[in-house]
Amino acid sequence: MDLDLEGTVVLVTGGTRGVGAGISRVFLEAGATVVACARRPGDEPVTAAGRTAHYLPCDVRDEEAVRGLVDEIVAKFGRLDTVVNNAGGTPFRLAADATPSYHAKITELNMLAPLLVSQEANRVMQQQEAGGSIVNVSSVSGRRPSPGSAAYGAAKAGLDSLVSSLAVEWAPKVRINSIVVGMVETEQSHLHYGDDEGIAAVGATIPVGRLARPEEIGNCALFLASPLASYVTGAALVAHGGGERPAFLSAANVDQGASV
Repeated sequence: MDLDLEGTVVLVTGGTRGVGAGISRVFLEAGATVVACARRPGDEPVTAAGRTAHYLPCDVRDEEAVRGLVDEIVAKFGRLDTVVNNAGGTPFRLAADATPSYHAKITELNMLAPLLVSQEANRVMQQQEAGGSIVNVSSVSGRRPSPGSAAYGAAKAGLDSLVSSLAVEWAPKVRINSIVVGMVETEQSHLHYGDDEGIAAVGATIPVGRLARPEEIGNCALFLASPLASYVTGAALVAHGGGERPAFLSAANVDQGASV
């Protein structure tokens, strides 16, 4: 089913690269006006279906910058229908070696910044007849051990908790949901998984046999933002290709076909 979002305005934070660019392209293909914000522009404009996303610079951790971003979008396009809080991430660092200020920055980017953007979007959406939809890009790191990125996993768990609370506070005008994302292949996958052989080996540990494509995460965001999800709020859509094969299955020396 093709979803037509022509006439709607969508903000994608971190929407110029990686998963964010994939999300931006999916909404462009659905006919939406897309504003992609990031601290810096991408190497090239984000385009799809003969259309181009508008780029606006913004540090989503900065309260004044976020308010200015939302106000500029409304002034230019007259409305704001959907926000996809995608900006986030973390380098690898063991918790014992990280400073308190490092942990604070990771938490700020991955939990407090989406909350800030959501607050500003809600301010506008509550005044619109059709309300609006907010989609937070979360992570499986918030649902399983996340060694080397403990603060990130904790922040994503907090983000999912925020979704369930804000869905109650902001209903019925604003729906808010999250996508619990697994491993995605982007232009920076080699930094996490190594060369092509390493990426393929990691993909083989996932039941569907590969990492996700950015557009597949975009399709999930499109669904949650669309009228098809009009009764969905406070929910977490898991997009992880079936998760990860339990380690004990590889270690066990009994019949793998037996029930346990």
